Amino acid sequence: MRLSGQGLTCVRGGREVFSGLDFEAASGDVVAVVGRNGSGKTSLLRLIAGLLIPAGGRIVLDGGDAEMTLPEQCHYLGHRDALKPALSVAENLSFWADFLGGERCGAAESLATVGLDHATDLPAAFLSAGQRRRLSLARLLTVRRPVWLLDEPTNALDVAGQDLFGGLMRDHLARGGLIIAATHTALGIAARELRIGGMA
Repeated sequence: MRLSGQGLTCVRGGREVFSGLDFEAASGDVVAVVGRNGSGKTSLLRLIAGLLIPAGGRIVLDGGDAEMTLPEQCHYLGHRDALKPALSVAENLSFWADFLGGERCGAAESLATVGLDHATDLPAAFLSAGQRRRLSLARLLTVRRPVWLLDEPTNALDVAGQDLFGGLMRDHLARGGLIIAATHTALGIAARELRIGGMA
């Protein structure tokens, strides 16, 4: 599987964020998208996820599921945790599994893997920032998708959480997945850098 972008241009609010951007990632690759604030790191992830439309260029996935669109084969994990505070941990995960569709793995097993099996009935409003991030990571495990698009994925994670996340990434890569992550900090795993300049 190979994901590539060719001559990408992104315009938001009438402002060109970046132009002529090329990237490539194959199965087993991690690409760390780096750059200053406002340079377009999140915008690039959103373009790949189908949440924004490129003003120019194209994004191609070769070797994926021919019956599915690229967004249907991506997990987009934003820098904010998309959780409903009034729903329990288990209910939040079930909501995302239903929304994303596709083949599911065990939700209970996913929660245990991220260390939240003791909090399945706890409302998300009572979770710490690190626990909320762990719940978001459980989404990646409950519905398997080959392309992970991660925006500041280690935000709020303590050292143990970062180690856990490193293991999850290695497992994903070993299954033939690929990862593109926008980050200001080290991911804890070998990655190729894609530097975005852009405007502040």
